[in-house]
Formats: sequence, C-alpha cells, structure tokens
Amino acid sequence: MSTKNNYQGWNRTTEMGCDVKTILRNDRHMKTGKAYQGVLTRDSDADIDEFLCIDAHFTFVETAPQITKRNPRVFDGEFVTITRHDDGTLRPNLKPMKVDRLFGVDDYSIRVMFELRRALKGLVEK
Repeated sequence: MSTKNNYQGWNRTTEMGCDVKTILRNDRHMKTGKAYQGVLTRDSDADIDEFLCIDAHFTFVETAPQITKRNPRVFDGEFVTITRHDDGTLRPNLKPMKVDRLFGVDDYSIRVMFELRRALKGLVEK
C-alpha cells in the first residue's frame, strides 16, 4: 500500500493486490468510466507472511442516488413562499389570491408586505 498526501487535504492511496466485491443496483458489472455512488468497506486486512500472502478484501455497495429538491422552499407563509436556487439566490413567490366581495387591495398588500418582511428578516443576514 502506498500513500501520498494530496495538496488539497485528501489522502491518495493505492491498494495493491486486493479483491473488490461489488453489489450494484442496475448494472451487472461496473462500466468503464461510469461513476458509482456508494459505500466501500474493507472486509479484511492484508496478511503478509514469509510464505503466505492474503490480499485485502473490499466490498462496494452502490447506494440509491440522493434526490434533492431542485429549488427547496425556505419559507412557506399564508401569502408568500420563498425558494432558494442552486446559486443561493432567494426567489419570493406570491400564492394565488382569492378575490371575493370581502377582498381589499390595501389590506391584502399590507399583509403581503408584513409577511415578506418577516420572511426576509429570518433569511437574509445583516
């Protein structure tokens, strides 16, 4: 086993003469150049003796891909929802409004303003 520290803080290691058992979700065999997400476990240590050399054994289990919501809601109020985009920007969205005989433009606007102000105060740093 040779180990070389990478300048980015990662440890690069090459395991010589090892066996890797793979448990994959879709592919029967690992495909060249395809990246697989999963867990690699070292099952046994290499035991080097004068006459006997047992190679290290690893098992790789492919995990289900993590599904993240594309633009998750960070605020969900009565009138407004706010989503966060991949680049970190916030997007306020107005919910559908019910316009009936009791609807008042000024009352609605003021309530939206207070809710939006409350949401942004909790999300945006000073």
